[in-house]
Amino acid sequence: MSPDTAPAPHLRAGPREWTGLAVLTLPLLVLALDVSVLFLAAPHLGADLRPSSTELLWIMDVYGFLIAGFLVTMGTLGDRIGRRRLLVLGAVGFALASLLAAYSTTPAMLIAARAMLGITGATLMPSTLALISNMFHDPRQRGVAIAIWMTTFSAGIALGPIVGGILLANFWWGSVFLLAVPVMALLVITAPVLLPEYRAPGSGRLDLTSVALSLATILPIVYGLKQLAEGGVHWVPIAAIAAGAVLGAVFMRRQRRLADPLIDVRLFGDRTFSTVLALLLLGIMAVNGIFFLYPQFLQLVHGLSPLQAGLWGIPLALASIIGSVLAPFLARRVRPASVIAGGAAVSMVGFLLITQVQSAAGLVLLVGACVVAVFGISPTTVLTTDMVVGSAPPEKAGSAAALSETSGELGVGLGVAVMGSIAAAVYRTEITGAIPTDVPSEAVAAGHDGINSAVAAAEHLPPALGDALLEPAREAFTSGLTTVGAVSAALLAGIAMAAVLLLRHLPPTSKAA
Repeated sequence: MSPDTAPAPHLRAGPREWTGLAVLTLPLLVLALDVSVLFLAAPHLGADLRPSSTELLWIMDVYGFLIAGFLVTMGTLGDRIGRRRLLVLGAVGFALASLLAAYSTTPAMLIAARAMLGITGATLMPSTLALISNMFHDPRQRGVAIAIWMTTFSAGIALGPIVGGILLANFWWGSVFLLAVPVMALLVITAPVLLPEYRAPGSGRLDLTSVALSLATILPIVYGLKQLAEGGVHWVPIAAIAAGAVLGAVFMRRQRRLADPLIDVRLFGDRTFSTVLALLLLGIMAVNGIFFLYPQFLQLVHGLSPLQAGLWGIPLALASIIGSVLAPFLARRVRPASVIAGGAAVSMVGFLLITQVQSAAGLVLLVGACVVAVFGISPTTVLTTDMVVGSAPPEKAGSAAALSETSGELGVGLGVAVMGSIAAAVYRTEITGAIPTDVPSEAVAAGHDGINSAVAAAEHLPPALGDALLEPAREAFTSGLTTVGAVSAALLAGIAMAAVLLLRHLPPTSKAA
């Protein structure tokens, strides 16, 4: 097959394509593990490398920043130079960056390695998703393939604390980065045999000005959202988001004038494409607000260890896997709009159950409610991703996949920033005046700062005073959690209505084949 020619659209995928799909899940598994194991490794690398607080923040954050910033560029680059070629190059780069991270001897070296991981990681997600669209032309098979691909990420998130805990118990902190090396080596070896190559015919040169503008758009927005989540509302993150939005308008205007743009803005003229991107962003935003607060509740309110909290994440991962796998099969018989709306309604029930959680005895209810919420939202993420890729022409699949991933990244950022800010505001309101007057003023100030500070301050107080500080802090945090549950439920109601109103024209995939 010529690199510039896609397989004939009427061909159904066979054993080679399904085996190739297994290869395409490998990088996503590594990316998921990379997200979850670093949080476990942070105390160990902190003790070894002794980074400053700012350096530690960059070690944790630069990876996500650069993945988000480079997704659009890498998705379009794959359309131009070949999706399989970019995937292999990215895998080699990711493996080398993982080795550099594992054997870093200074904080600056580790920050540089994490930056390399972010840039090379941005090649992996849009390349794999675009290649799925090349390999699975039958809508039913493509839906199943995307569901399998997405469940790999959920499995990686669930396995991360377990695998990371085992490695850190037996080896040094750098061992968590070495997980990627054999996986990426396997990808590099098998990709030329099992994966097709696709390069968009007649694609022009990459417009470097557009690349710079895309980075100048995404990076300030992601930075601003993260700062809002960590430090509350103040002028720096607001200014960063505003600057990103202004530069985004300049970027979009430039794309309309270019003969061969980085993003084909005509894609947004398709109602289905624009709607499903918005639903994907809102769905991920709703569920990631809870994902952000869930482990904090387990550790800070119920006193579980990080490993125990990670193990309590497994039921949520299983719910995501089951919901994702069921989605394409339901969409064969029922209109996708109905599957999305029905799942959103189920998820809304889960979020409403979260509003009933109490700090003293809320663990089982919270886990069950989150399982319901995640199970219900999973069809939305699978079907919207499938529709984004399926509604784009073959030569634009890489760009469409990158937009899907970027929408997801922004959904994560908005979920943490908006829902985290809501929870923090409720916490501050509830804690005011709730701490007994016999608690020392320094500890009271720490309690007002947040539940993390309250827990840290309580460790230096006598047990009775520590409990007097922690009880209102835990109650206030739980109030913030339940408020976020209510806001997320409202978002899910909006998703359900939008799906019914704007996507009802789409037939079941059995009729679309």
